[in-house]
Amino acid sequence: MSESKSPKRGRDAIEHASQDELRSLQLERLQWSLKHAYDNVPHYKKSFDAAGVHPGDLKQLSDLSRFPFTTKQDLRDNYPFKMFAVPREQVTRIHASSGTTGKPTVVGYTARDIDIWSDLVARSIWAAGGRPGDIVHVAYGYGLFTGGLGAHYGAERLGCSVIPMSGGQTEKQVQLIHDFEPKVIMVTPSYFCNIIEEMERQGHDPHKSSLRIGIFGAEPWTGQMRADIEARCGIDAVDIYGLSEVMGPGVAMECVESKDGPVVWEDHFFPEIINPATGEPVADGEAGELVFTSLTKEAMPVIRYRTRDLTRLLPPTSRSMRRIDKITGRSDDMLIVRGVNLFPTQVEEIVLKIPELAAQYQLVLTRSGNLDELEILTEVRPEHNHLGEAEREGLAAKLKHAVKTYVGVSARVTVQAAGQVERTVTGKARRVIDKRPK
Repeated sequence: MSESKSPKRGRDAIEHASQDELRSLQLERLQWSLKHAYDNVPHYKKSFDAAGVHPGDLKQLSDLSRFPFTTKQDLRDNYPFKMFAVPREQVTRIHASSGTTGKPTVVGYTARDIDIWSDLVARSIWAAGGRPGDIVHVAYGYGLFTGGLGAHYGAERLGCSVIPMSGGQTEKQVQLIHDFEPKVIMVTPSYFCNIIEEMERQGHDPHKSSLRIGIFGAEPWTGQMRADIEARCGIDAVDIYGLSEVMGPGVAMECVESKDGPVVWEDHFFPEIINPATGEPVADGEAGELVFTSLTKEAMPVIRYRTRDLTRLLPPTSRSMRRIDKITGRSDDMLIVRGVNLFPTQVEEIVLKIPELAAQYQLVLTRSGNLDELEILTEVRPEHNHLGEAEREGLAAKLKHAVKTYVGVSARVTVQAAGQVERTVTGKARRVIDKRPK
């Protein structure tokens, strides 16, 4: 299923195919994927039969809405290998997501799955502006997490030189960036903020580093954080999207020439947006929960997988495939504070609009009697560390007022010295500390 290369307009010709060509390919591959899942995964045969549908019922793309959803709980219920659609001996690699609430979710890949994944990450790096011969510094975690190896194989597939640094050891990260002079870094946005701070601590000007492209993913981040990172480091910051259950990084990628939301690689993943409360599909452009069906995965096809990520589908721009808007949060990460729905990214956007405040923040939730209490922990940027207590209290009051005005939640706000908010060590930031009784 490989496509010819088109170096002028995109790495793969399919990226600029006509809508008729793309939809025809999707229908063909979707019919195969449904049958592959039904014939080889007992869970899908059982769920399809219970819903009264059969793979042969899919005559057009809209018929997919008749098929049942797959959830993370389904993956956990079939732990470890019961969702595999090929004999275990044909599974080349096994990854697993963190199991903070129980068993991890396990995913498997055939050799062909790994090959396609590598191609899609290579396509993604190209869309970000990377080219063969570039040095790529990979600071995503390696191991069971899909980020490190996914980025690594894709960069090698494109013909780049890879620095497999992984996460952590921030001082060494900065040393290698200074000494090896990579053009591209692949990392979570929150950890890159730590790297910038360490550059400055070591006396390096981030603007003078070799880095020109930052490919950021694995956690929601706002347009305001993009602007902040680009201003502080002088790079193009672009968004890569993925999740292990669907493949890993490279399910969608933002194009550097437009920076208007990640393009879903629709020749391999069919996206839907649903109303998270009713499960009903909504029209393109309407906000809701993102759902994916894999079109080419052999080892572990996923049918209508509920990602819990909240976004909307947008029309094509730089490529012929649809885009997703910035992820505003996850339906299962939404906080309810005194009856008000709150996403951490809402606070992040407000924090970064105050020039003196850094991108580091935490939301601490407690309960006093029957009332929820929210405290926002923030810190000043290093260049504002000279500010006195009264000035920090003024910043706290400003942030408190903005959160109340734009989100509708009252909060205590503490503005600390630079470096005081808990840092992520290896990857995703810990934005919420919920101390409320369960």
